[in-house]
Amino acid sequence: MDLDFFFKPNGIAVVGATKKMKGGYAIVVNLKAGYKGPIYPVNPRYDEIEGLACYPDIESVPDPVELAVVFVPAPAVPGIVRACAKRGIKGVMIESAGFSETGPEGAALQQELKDIVAETGIRVWGPNCVGLVDAKNRHVFSFVSPAIWNEGPIPGRVSLVVQSGMLAGGFLVDTMSHGTMGVSKVCSIGNKADVSETDLLQYLLSDPDTEAVAMYLESIPDGRLFTRLCAGAKKPVVVLKGGKSERGAAAAMSHTASLAGNGAVVSGALAAAGVTEAVDFKQMMDLSRALAMVKNPPSSGRVAVLTYSGGAGIISTDFLYEQGLSAATLSGGTKEALARVFPEWMPVNNPVDLWPAVEKNGAGPVYTAAMEAVAADEGVDALLLHVYIGGLALTLDPDHMAAVAKKTGKPVFIWLIGEAAGARNFHLKAQEAGIPVFRELYRAVECMAAVFHQARGKRHAPLPDASAGPAPSGDFSFLERSGVLDEYDAKKLLAACGVETVAEAVADSPEKAAALAQELGFPVVMKGLAPGEVHKTERGLVTLGVASGEQAEKEYARLSGLVGEKGRVLVQKQAAGGPELICGMFRDPQFGPTVMAGLGGVYAEVLADTAFGLAPLSEDAAVDLIGRLKTQKLLDGFRNTPPVDRKALARVLTALGNLAVWFPRVSQVDVNPLICVKGKPVAVDATVILE
Repeated sequence: MDLDFFFKPNGIAVVGATKKMKGGYAIVVNLKAGYKGPIYPVNPRYDEIEGLACYPDIESVPDPVELAVVFVPAPAVPGIVRACAKRGIKGVMIESAGFSETGPEGAALQQELKDIVAETGIRVWGPNCVGLVDAKNRHVFSFVSPAIWNEGPIPGRVSLVVQSGMLAGGFLVDTMSHGTMGVSKVCSIGNKADVSETDLLQYLLSDPDTEAVAMYLESIPDGRLFTRLCAGAKKPVVVLKGGKSERGAAAAMSHTASLAGNGAVVSGALAAAGVTEAVDFKQMMDLSRALAMVKNPPSSGRVAVLTYSGGAGIISTDFLYEQGLSAATLSGGTKEALARVFPEWMPVNNPVDLWPAVEKNGAGPVYTAAMEAVAADEGVDALLLHVYIGGLALTLDPDHMAAVAKKTGKPVFIWLIGEAAGARNFHLKAQEAGIPVFRELYRAVECMAAVFHQARGKRHAPLPDASAGPAPSGDFSFLERSGVLDEYDAKKLLAACGVETVAEAVADSPEKAAALAQELGFPVVMKGLAPGEVHKTERGLVTLGVASGEQAEKEYARLSGLVGEKGRVLVQKQAAGGPELICGMFRDPQFGPTVMAGLGGVYAEVLADTAFGLAPLSEDAAVDLIGRLKTQKLLDGFRNTPPVDRKALARVLTALGNLAVWFPRVSQVDVNPLICVKGKPVAVDATVILE
């Protein structure tokens, strides 16, 4: 997407420029400090600002001008944007506040901006944002304090997209003042009246100065497009999603929708698209930095730990296994090579405790020999170095570390502690050499794990690239209703779409109930189907273990009395097996048709072990979704229960996704429980809700 006029404009007008120490003044000062193109302050009260000619209005600004940065009171903004469009300016960056974040009046102003965009084709960035900081090109199109130039924007490999304006500014101040982690671009997008996270993601994925994209987002209005871009991205994407605790389906009638919650759907969609999800701001930046710096590591995760402390080595091993990595088993040749620098009494194992060898031979020779030996080991995929900078003569060469990593194709990660100034200098040198450095051991291992998970391949794209195929034929006239289908019709629909359902039939008399029970084979389950009723058990409409014709007749009389003339009585073969699962489909407002799988039965809401993907699903994507459940031991067979047939379960999920495509009036489907009979999933209860 061509957004160069925002990032590399030929001429910038600053509407709301001022000589006062306010935002309009800071924008001009920041532009003068780094931007090399023409700068045109706009304010009718001044003839010049900071030595630049000042113009009374946007119409008076000479060519060339491609971008207007606007910092004026919100009510004046729509008129200025219209004037910019008439003037032929391609983009407007609105850093003023006072729009949808303030209430109905501000929302009306923001809608007016959207209308102007639709009418004129001008692009609008913001409003209510901090704008853009491009450290590589020294472009600060923002009212952030000019004090950032005291340290200078530090160029890095990660570009950041932040919906919160002040958060973007905070990141800038933090990175400048600490001076150990640079950024490529920081984009504060604010209220997203026009330019959105998907626009900027497309731009940054093709930006040669960006090697990873980190995003803090509070909303993803076009979730499908966003995940499609992430799934096809050749650069890593890390997302921190705010607002995940909101129960977007709190009033939903089915278990599936109520179990979803906005956060679970977002996490499922992001995981399927190959996105690394963060849980806090610093972690988001550390993950992004590691993914940007380490490319094409081996696909396994066997790690050699080189440490100066046995205790730190033990903790490292614990963290490795917690993150799905492992401590590498060193070969005999590697141990022999290490033994040459170790004291005779010191056994060689992984973690490799180097301190006795350092005392004997010095830090430089020992670390060099140890790195080269373990990196050459075919059973090692990566190195985790513990580095202390201080008074213990542990002087190490980051360039040599980088050379070893490059030669062997095995990444090196560093956990660093020590004296402040020396550690900072080492930190900067190591990262400049391409080695990620972390001040917390757990974060170092966490980022190693993210790199290896990324290397194992992107998740299957959860998008309409998978075809639902032709819709099934049959009498689906019951779909012309609205509200809740009863269980019998719901399972007729599921069966037509390819979901195996339990044997059952509707009885219209006590005698018929007894005959059906005899035909299906005892024991049977009998259910009362009342119009619009979802939770049958709570109303006493389900009887398990009906073991005789006489009992079937009695249950028919009881259930038909409860459901009334408009209800039905269902006789069903009683399925036995395990585990009980839940599967479903619902339509998410941001991501569209969404499929869910999880632990079902009475534990569905108690444990809430669920995973989500976007429909339609390919079978591979469905298998991947199943693999994201926490109860993998249960699926693999537990305490003499047969393992779940994952391909059969995947076919259920693909069928639910296809159903969403074929029947747009179906808003929710809930299959609970889905009982695995000899490992094969069978739907024994289902709810379908129509719009």
